Amino acid sequence: MTQATAVSVVALKTFPLFHGLSDDSLASIARVSMMRRFPRGQSVVCAGDRPDYVYLVLTGSLKVVVSDEDGREVILSILGQGELFGEMGMFDERPRSASVIAVVPADLVLISKQDFRRIMQDSFDVSWRIMCNLAERLRNADRKIESLALMDVYGRVARLLIEMAEDVGGQSVVVRRISKQDIAKMIGASREMVSRVMKDLGQQGLIEEGPDGILLRERLNDV
Repeated sequence: MTQATAVSVVALKTFPLFHGLSDDSLASIARVSMMRRFPRGQSVVCAGDRPDYVYLVLTGSLKVVVSDEDGREVILSILGQGELFGEMGMFDERPRSASVIAVVPADLVLISKQDFRRIMQDSFDVSWRIMCNLAERLRNADRKIESLALMDVYGRVARLLIEMAEDVGGQSVVVRRISKQDIAKMIGASREMVSRVMKDLGQQGLIEEGPDGILLRERLNDV
């Protein structure tokens, strides 16, 4: 982890959370923010930590994980540019419920819990977006429970890829780097099974793995 540096208004404008705020409002947020770089594999927060900060992802990718005493790990989500985490700690004093680890080097904007509460008090738009973010997280959790209970591994892999995909030139592409091991940890399957499923999906022409990501074909929705 590098030393903290100042955050510019230009950087804050890249976050959907702050869209529509005036430059004066952004400048006041910048004054209570700091930026740090976390190298690949570095833990940003650990389960059980005291919730001191809210984090926004300026660059890079991170995974949210929980693990048991035997070291078995489940990945709850993958975070990318523009997303935030740690906001649940603003609403209670309970310890962090999961760990967040940098998948690739990541630049994060940090805002203390107290300062972020003041930002929410000053801006209804920010508060509303935080609530929408929490609602979306709850929906994602519901979908994950549904897929674990009702879908086979093929269906779980397909749903995860579809949910992670972005529109790139009119095509559906998973551009975030994710390993088969990480996919396995996200859907509750073995790496070997995920590898077989991905190979089979490729042979059926439903996905195409390349250096720029995983291209999804429309028929994947029928898996």
